[in-house]
This record gives sequence, C-alpha cells and structure tokens, in this order.
Amino acid sequence: MDLHSPLKKFFGFNKFKGLQEQVIKSIVNDNNTFVIMPTGGGKSLCYQLPALMAEGTAIVVSPLIALMKNQVDAIRGISEQHGVAHVLNSSLNKTDVAQVKADIASGITKLLYVAPESLIKEEYVTFLRTQKISFVAIDEAHCISEWGHDFRPEYRNLKHIIRAIDNVPVICLTATATEKVQEDILKTLGITDANRFKASFNRANLFYEIRPKTEEVQKDIIRFVKQREGKSGIIYCLSRKKVEEVAQVLQVNGIKAVPYHAGLDAKTRVKHQDMFLMEDCDVVVATIAFGMGIDKPDVRFVIHHDIPKSLESYYQETGRAGRDDGEGYCLAFYAYKDIEKLEKFMSSKPVAEQEIGHALLQEVVGYAETSMNRRKYLLHYFGEEFDAINGDGADMDDNSRNPKKKHEAKENVAVLLKVIKDTLQKYKSKEVVNTIIGKENALLTSHKTHLQPFFGIGKERSASYWMALIRQVLVVNYIKKEIEQYGVIKITKAGIDYIDNPSSFMMTEDHSYNKENDNAIITNSKSSAAADEKLVKLLKDLRKRVATKQGVPPFAVFQDPSLDDMALKYPITLPELSTVHGVGEGKARKFGKDFVKLIADYVNENDILRPDDLIVKSTGINSGLKLFIIQNTDKKLPLEDISKSKGLQMNELIKEMEVIIFSGTKLNINYALDDLLDEDQQEEIHDYFMEAETDEIQVALDEFDGDYDEDELRLMRIKFINEVAN
Repeated sequence: MDLHSPLKKFFGFNKFKGLQEQVIKSIVNDNNTFVIMPTGGGKSLCYQLPALMAEGTAIVVSPLIALMKNQVDAIRGISEQHGVAHVLNSSLNKTDVAQVKADIASGITKLLYVAPESLIKEEYVTFLRTQKISFVAIDEAHCISEWGHDFRPEYRNLKHIIRAIDNVPVICLTATATEKVQEDILKTLGITDANRFKASFNRANLFYEIRPKTEEVQKDIIRFVKQREGKSGIIYCLSRKKVEEVAQVLQVNGIKAVPYHAGLDAKTRVKHQDMFLMEDCDVVVATIAFGMGIDKPDVRFVIHHDIPKSLESYYQETGRAGRDDGEGYCLAFYAYKDIEKLEKFMSSKPVAEQEIGHALLQEVVGYAETSMNRRKYLLHYFGEEFDAINGDGADMDDNSRNPKKKHEAKENVAVLLKVIKDTLQKYKSKEVVNTIIGKENALLTSHKTHLQPFFGIGKERSASYWMALIRQVLVVNYIKKEIEQYGVIKITKAGIDYIDNPSSFMMTEDHSYNKENDNAIITNSKSSAAADEKLVKLLKDLRKRVATKQGVPPFAVFQDPSLDDMALKYPITLPELSTVHGVGEGKARKFGKDFVKLIADYVNENDILRPDDLIVKSTGINSGLKLFIIQNTDKKLPLEDISKSKGLQMNELIKEMEVIIFSGTKLNINYALDDLLDEDQQEEIHDYFMEAETDEIQVALDEFDGDYDEDELRLMRIKFINEVAN
C-alpha cells in the first residue's frame, strides 16, 4: 500500500520521519499498536494520517484541552471541511455538542478528540456505540501507568470504556516510558499483543547542564537569558508562587516573560500561550501544566529552576527545546534540599505511592550528581545503550566538556557501610553522618551510640563529604532509603557483599551541591570563582582596618560574600554599592565611602572594564514584607504572631530579618530576646560574637555545644549586628 500520496495530499510532505511509515501500516492493517517516540519525533501524524484515510471516526483520547485545540486547528487547516476534526470536552455547550454529533453521523468527522473524563459520560458512550469508529488512539499514554510521571486515575478505566463502544484496534503513543511503564500500559489496556515501535530517545542537538542552585539562582537565570536575547525559552518551576515571582523578576529586568500555571484563568492562559507562539514574548515561566503539545519548533532553551520529580518529566520537558534540530540548551539548577522538600511532601501520601515516588526521585538524584556522560545516563534509564565516545551528541553535556575530578574512596565506603550495619540500620542519613564525625545529639546518646568504638571514626572529613558519599553510594544501590520508616538507611545485599569484598570506588569531587550556609546571604559559587582575587584581598585589608577603628568584628562591616560580589561588579558609587549582594542603602551609607573610593582607584589604575549588566533589580515583592516586619517589631509584636500572619515558619521569618539586618537597616528585637534569654545568657552570646572569627551559626552551635538552639543564636546575631554594625 502506498502511503506517500496521502501523506503528500494531506500534509504536503514527501517523506516520512523515522518510524512513522511502519507505525501507520500497523494501524491501517487494524493491529493494536504501541508507539514510543521522543517529543518532536512526529507522533501525532501516526494517528492523524490513518484517521483521514479510513472510513468512520477515530477517537483520540488526550489529557489536555490546550493540546486538543492545537491539533484540531491544525487538522482543520488542511481540509475544506471545518467538521473534519472536533473536540468533545467540558468547554462545549449543548448546541456545540449537537453539531459534533451531526458531523460524526454524516461521516464528515475523521478525528474526535476527547478527554478521558468526557468519554465516561453515558450519553456520549451510547451515541458513539451507534457510529462507525475506525480506531482509538491514546495520546500521552504514560498517564495510564502509576509509574508514569503524569499518572491520571481516570486513564486506568479506558479499557472498559473502549470495549463498551466497539471492539476496535487501539494505538497508544507516549514520548517517554521505561520498561516498567510500557508493561503497565499494555497490561492495563489489555493489548499485550500490540505491535511495538520504539524510536531512539537520543536528541543529539540538546546540550545538558546541571548547575548548583544557590540563593543567586535568579541572577544566574537573568544572565543566561540576557545572553540569548530574542531567543525563545521555557523556565519550569514546581510551584505557582515561584512561577509568578520568577516571571516578575525577569520582567523588571527587561526580559519579555509571561507566567503560565493552572491557577490563572483560562483566558489568560490561552493569551500567554499565544503570545509565546506568536513571539510577542520570549520566555514562558511555567509549571508543568505548560508545554504538552505546544508545537513551537524553535524553543532554544529550557531551564529548570527546580529539579523535576522524575527523569521522565525532565526528559519530556527538556524535549521541548530544539524540535527543529537547531540549538537546544537544557539547564537545570539542583540542590539536594529541593529533593528533601519533595520527599517531605510525599510523606503524606499512601505508602505504595511513596515507594514509587522515592524510587523516581532517587533516579533524579543519580542523574544530577553523576559524573558520567549525562546523555548516556538518560538513555540507559530508558533502556537504550549509548556510546559516550563516538555516539551522536557524545560531547553535548557539561560532564563531557568539563570532567569532574575523582578520588579513590574505597576505604571510606567500607567505613560508611560498616557504621550503618553496626548501628543496626536504624538511623537516617543525618544520624549516620553524626556518628561517623563524632557529633553527639540526644538521639545518638539515647541509643548509647556515642560510647561505641566507631563513634567519630571519620571525623577528619567534613559532614558534607560524608553526605555526598551517602548519595553516591545510594545511586549504585549499596544502600537504600526505607519507605516505611521515612528516610532510614538500610544496606542492600550488594552493600553487604561490598563490606566483605571492597573494590575500587571512585568518588566524584562535585561542585558542592548541598553547600548550605545558614546566613540569609549566600554568594553564588560561580561568582566567588570569578571574583577579582587581588581586589578581594585589598577589600579584606580595608574591612579589617574599618572594623578595628569601629571596634567591631570584620564580618559586622561586610560579610565575605559581599566582598566577593564587589570584586565582580566593581561598584564605584554608593547607589551601585547598595545593589551588591547583602549590602543595603543603610550599610552603604555607614561603611561604603572608603570601599567605593578603593574600588574606583583600583578600576582606574588597572584599566578595568566594568560590567553594566550585573545590577539585577529586585521586584520589590519582599519590600512590602520588609516594611511589615520593621513596623511590627517596632510595635513589639510577638515574633510568632508576625510569622503566622504572613504564613511563614519561624526560621523563614528569621531569614527575612537577617536579610534586613545584613543590608544595614536597623531592627529592634530586644523585647523578643528578653522573653527567650536572661541578661547573662545574652551577654555570653554577645561576647562570643565580639571575639569570633566568623559569624557562621554552625560554628557558634559547636562552640556552645547544645546550650542554645539555632533560633536563639540567629536572633542574638541579629541583635548583635543591629547594635554594633548598623
């Protein structure tokens, strides 16, 4: 059978792409068919062409109204008959529904797009039973599987609904499916006899990069987007709130960006989607609600502000870049605490669902932290082998371009596994690490772990080293996290074998992905690397002189991250200085004069070209919150009341207060501290900060060894900076 003339007639193409022709032959011959084809591989044509050729109407089950509308418009564009394609969903009124039924009955409609929820309706099933149905196509078929990343319970019932309508062939299509998901889909639909077609998942034109996520992530994104001015991109965030915030920050910084999430009304969503398609804006900031079936071939970058919940989601979302085979840059920001947040969020779900969620998350951690070729890791996950040296696109990822350093960690892995075993596999990561570095806490003492000979066995290494090792050992499956007892680490059989026969284990020296500084102010790891070190040294000397003159510790003048940022931006006026990380107007006025003079002289003497794009404006979203905190602490309102009224946790409120205080604005919280600590205790902590080399809270916690908790020390640091530096 020649399929080329209908292809030319309906779609104007001279040849098929990839597996399309084989798939269409399978459908035309009335076979159940299962198609796995990456985003951009031309899936929709696989059912559109046979539907246009066949007698009767093909039912296309699709999860998203936007996707249906898009495809119906496209099909109507290639036919004289407006009724050639229709949508049947909740957006139609009675007159519309009558028109759809009339067009199907008269044989005009070739493609009927329905949401699974609509297909359940008795009146539709009764009507469709009396019509000639050619076949049923199920798009985004991974929604059927609970192992899939977009599981929809109503998809599970499709088998019975299809049987109730007619015994016709079924074609399932998905852009991502692991072996497990594939089997689940075929079993659930009762089509294990289906002809299976699987295209390669390798998108050789996409470049994959993972960067550590720091407090500077929005500045990183702005720089990245500004370097690609006029190019289209999508930025994915996990929450609606973050979508709004990032979109606003981009707009304030002169980037044409719009938000897109399920909380916006339908009209706004359609408007923003059309703006993106028509190039009235460059960037869409979105939750995962955006992009399924958005057929824009020239998306040049996809950024993940938050790491997704599964590798399928990641693959699906990055796959929206470079569909025209042109440039596609996939950048994701990763911090392990985001994973912990997702794990916490899962703990309220049923155990079976948690188990699946944890397994999927573990793969994401493995991908983000791997030092191997990222394309190889991704394709291996989808059951496809890849040659990391000669394969198509082999050098198109950050690990291949800049291989990370590794060192032999065989002995440390053995130590880690033995400690987990000897503490009877009852601790979570944090307690395992505390045991290894010899840091006592109430839980370890209650189990008498601090009296064991192995307590402190690895104290020459830092806690973050052992944490990173735990994650790398998790990825190779020597240990696993217990689901029932949330987060407890257990050794696998492979781990037990390793204790008996240790072999080489090359640990990757990663960029410190989980470097968590308790200060509200964290510099971007990249900016410190890029800072002018000669200038940093001069600024530190000046800070020391100023601090001695004022009788305060150096960190009370400016913190290290602020000096790094000055050596990156070269501010030479006080307004410019107040845009530096952690420096507000108050601080700039109080200490800034000598610093901007030193920098101006340095810039002149060394003929330095100052960057003009590094002053990232903030949206002022937090300025309202800042004002609220200042006004209410002035009124001496209890801190609990202030945090509750803004829906903040206490540690989040303290963080906001630190931002205020470190940028040089006064904040009086003495009344709150007087309720917490007596005069002697306050004096003891004040004296500590006066003498301390650093104001890092972890150092203070270690110094006081449990006498004070973290909140007390952070609040005292605020009072201290308020009195001596602001």
